[in-house]
Amino acid sequence: MLNFARLPDLSGLWPMFERSERLVAQIEKQPRIRFSFFHKTETLESEFRLLYVARCTLQRGTGLNLSSESISGGLDNSSSLFSLQYLQNLSLAYNKFNYSQFPSGFDKLTNLRHLNLSNAGFAGQIPIELSSLRRLVILDLSTLYFPEIPPLKLENPNLEMLVQNFAELIELYLDGVNISEQGDEWCGALSSSLKNLTVLSLSNCNLLGPLNPSLLKLQSLSSIRLDNNNLSALVPEFFANFTNLTSLRLSSSGLFDIFPEKIFQVPTLEVLDLSNNARLGGSLPDFPQNGYLRTLVLSHTNFSGKLPHSIGNLTMLSRMDFSSCNFSGSIPTTMANLTQLLYLDMSFNNFTGPIPSFSKAKNLTQINLSHNDLTGQITSTHWEELKNLVNLDLRDNSLNGSISVSLFSHLSLRYLQLPNNQFSGELNQIPNISSNVLEYLDLSTNNLEGAIPVSVFNFRGLKILSLSSNNLTGSVQLNMIHQLTNLSSLDLSYNSLSIEFNRTGSPSSSFPNITTLKLASSKLKVFPDFLRNQSKLVVLDLSDNEIGAEIPYWIWKLPFLQQLNLSFNNLVTLEGSPRHAFYLTILDIRSNRLQGQLPDLPPFATYLDFSKNNFSSIIPSDIGDFLSYAYFFSLSSNEFKGSIHASICNATYLRVLDLSNNSFSGMIPECLVGMSSTLGVLNLGRNNLHGMVPDTFPDNCGLQTLDLNGNQLVGQVPESLEHCTRLEVFNIGNNHIEDIFPCHLKNASILRVLVLRSNNFSGHLGCEGKNATWPMLQILDVASNNFNGRLPIKCFYTWKAMSESEDETESELNHLRFEVLGFDKFYYQDAVTVTVKGLSMELVKILTIFTSIDVSGNNLEGTIPEGYGGLSSLYVLNLSHNALSGQIPKSLANLTQLESLDLSNNKLTGEIPMQLAESLIFLSFLDLSFNQLVGQIPNIKQFSTFSESSYEGNKGLCGFPLMNKCSDGGLSYTGSKDGKLEAEEDIEDDSIEDYVDEDETENEEFRGQYCVFCSKLDSSRKRVTHDPKCICQLSTQERED
Repeated sequence: MLNFARLPDLSGLWPMFERSERLVAQIEKQPRIRFSFFHKTETLESEFRLLYVARCTLQRGTGLNLSSESISGGLDNSSSLFSLQYLQNLSLAYNKFNYSQFPSGFDKLTNLRHLNLSNAGFAGQIPIELSSLRRLVILDLSTLYFPEIPPLKLENPNLEMLVQNFAELIELYLDGVNISEQGDEWCGALSSSLKNLTVLSLSNCNLLGPLNPSLLKLQSLSSIRLDNNNLSALVPEFFANFTNLTSLRLSSSGLFDIFPEKIFQVPTLEVLDLSNNARLGGSLPDFPQNGYLRTLVLSHTNFSGKLPHSIGNLTMLSRMDFSSCNFSGSIPTTMANLTQLLYLDMSFNNFTGPIPSFSKAKNLTQINLSHNDLTGQITSTHWEELKNLVNLDLRDNSLNGSISVSLFSHLSLRYLQLPNNQFSGELNQIPNISSNVLEYLDLSTNNLEGAIPVSVFNFRGLKILSLSSNNLTGSVQLNMIHQLTNLSSLDLSYNSLSIEFNRTGSPSSSFPNITTLKLASSKLKVFPDFLRNQSKLVVLDLSDNEIGAEIPYWIWKLPFLQQLNLSFNNLVTLEGSPRHAFYLTILDIRSNRLQGQLPDLPPFATYLDFSKNNFSSIIPSDIGDFLSYAYFFSLSSNEFKGSIHASICNATYLRVLDLSNNSFSGMIPECLVGMSSTLGVLNLGRNNLHGMVPDTFPDNCGLQTLDLNGNQLVGQVPESLEHCTRLEVFNIGNNHIEDIFPCHLKNASILRVLVLRSNNFSGHLGCEGKNATWPMLQILDVASNNFNGRLPIKCFYTWKAMSESEDETESELNHLRFEVLGFDKFYYQDAVTVTVKGLSMELVKILTIFTSIDVSGNNLEGTIPEGYGGLSSLYVLNLSHNALSGQIPKSLANLTQLESLDLSNNKLTGEIPMQLAESLIFLSFLDLSFNQLVGQIPNIKQFSTFSESSYEGNKGLCGFPLMNKCSDGGLSYTGSKDGKLEAEEDIEDDSIEDYVDEDETENEEFRGQYCVFCSKLDSSRKRVTHDPKCICQLSTQERED
């Protein structure tokens, strides 16, 4: 290691050099010698010093390269380095000057043409003396940017003062230097002094925009690098006027609006990087033939549209990164012409259609087409020529067909990721595994069948293996994994596998040190013995198995265990204490049969789910002190009792608190309502809480779900709840609330579920005013209250979620949930109980497409507004048990998604509109009973499947299925006692069978109809479809009144 501060003045040794002909000859032969100061002896160190001075003083050697020599210490103006006046080239790059002040002695080296001080370890202000180096051709002061490291600065002098004398400069590198210029002043500073500049590199310099046209004066520019700045500007089209431009890097600079297409077409351009400018968009132009582009990076921008077929003209392209854009359409087959490709990333777009062949790009190492909607099969012809392929990532598409064994034959392939597709068929045995270097194999979430080939366990280099969420069958001997000595993660969850462990086989110590093991839904009956010796285990998921008895004590002693999921088993007792699991952050033991007191909690837990067990104690009064780091805490569906202690408010990080379905009593702690500034979910439903809801919701309330259903609460809906503008679910049903309709919640513009049922609400239903109220509302349940007046119409028009068609809804397959910790797999699942098709049903998952209106059991009067026909996305409509009059509107035929319609126990008159029978083809529950309807019952389509109970209590109705006969042109129908249709004139037998099955008889206990939704989720089409053959099934369960 050389310390310049310790070098003495060696100029007095000159006579010695005159006598050293051998040394002179060596210098003449090597005019630019690179020194490596690795010798430690004093003699050698002195010899190098002599050579060092001779080299420069004799004017034979004009370049000194001391880069990456770990030179330490400071460098002051008296250093002998600055006496080497003949130096033309000097590099001190990548040394360790410990962020000492930038020295000012470089002005003495007046002959310098190349100065490289990049990442040398200097800090502070760049001195004005540097500007006197008028002969500089290349200046590199760049430094890697780290927030904790003191930067180089250009403040006083500023950039303009530094470069004012650099008329000969052709390359300038100031990356990481903090340049203090106002606005676009830096553009003028460069353009006025550096007329010959060809390379400009100013990344991470805190530059501001806009980009001034004065830059055009630098007509020799070939390389421009301005990434990682705060330009916040449009990209000017004048970049296309740089006739020598070869490289343009503008990533992460806050650029926005449309990128000029002309820049893509600059004939000399080789590198274009626009990545990480989320507001920058545009589309790709037609590319000319024989373009020179080698690198094209548009990742994390807003570029969209289809890729032009002319992209195949970029035959020199080696790196193409279009990830996280908005491109759509098919991938052009002309990409087969990109024979020089090394790296291809088109992930996170909207590409469709098949994957084209890349077989001509024989040097491809990376292919990432994940997170698109690509379809079709992946045949071996796509990949067989890619001998250098290292990573193939096709995750999250709609690819189908079988997985060819030839994919595993690539000797260079290390990462194969095919999860979340529709691959099917069996996995065949894989040959020639001994020479395979595969490290990462993920085939999860497909439709693969059959047994797992034994050959999979012969990939000796395998580190990650995931085959979860398929239809794989057969038994798997867990002992086989001992062959995978490098294995760190194994996931075989959610198949039809039977995981077996031979206790007399391989000893536990022979198993690899696994960090992640997931064997959910694998028919395990006991804890595998080898787990107790897995000292590096971090994640363990044994959920949804058949493990009984106790949770063993040793599981809490696994030293690095962070995530433990034992939910959905038959566990009864818990040995030991979770508080010994020092690193455990996620503990999920819900849906077991655990009993007794609440166990001690892990000290640093963030996610705790003890729900759906048989715990039966009171919760400790200091419970909040043990939830210091908790984000999610659920004790739901146990037998806890006593009061909810105020100490739970000490859990200041809580985002989800679910204490529902227990026997808690007392009042709601006021501080708990005050926590709603951080709480996202508060569920205290189905307990024995009493008193009023505290009216202390803070101004910054962040609640998304508030469920107080099924308690003994009194008073009114708190006025301060209006501060909870993010509220999506509000359920205060089945209490003793006395209030009017809560219009003060109108600021909760994303409210989706409003349940007020079974309280003492009164007054008019709905809110007056022009402003839209709850456009996303999808479930309204105000049944069994005292609302009066007419059915509202204006506010119903604002509920867009009930009137938009399915195809226009962006999230058809989504359901209401609250994400915890920012990870999709940890979330709180909203649920609500609704009356559907005459039955009380708990929706454990509330699909965002499910829509329901229930205003039954009130005192509403007047007619049913024609405008209700505009709620075209409605699934359930219940207006029963009111005092509604008039005719059934024909416009209800527009509710084409309707599956349940209940208008019973009103005063409706007139005939049943035939349009309803013709249009409501998904209707599986109908109740028009106990009204004043007249005329013949439509007996077509779904209406021919309903029983007598759907129409009883209407003296004027006739026709099947009622006993009353109708006459129409001499044709009469009579309902027989057994429910069959009888004709008084000749009727073809086939037509009778269309209406009723001869073997169908009516159960005397029948009180309603229970029908599973006719709609179903079609994951392959990613939409909701309906079963046209869906009919009602008889039920003996009584309907709710």
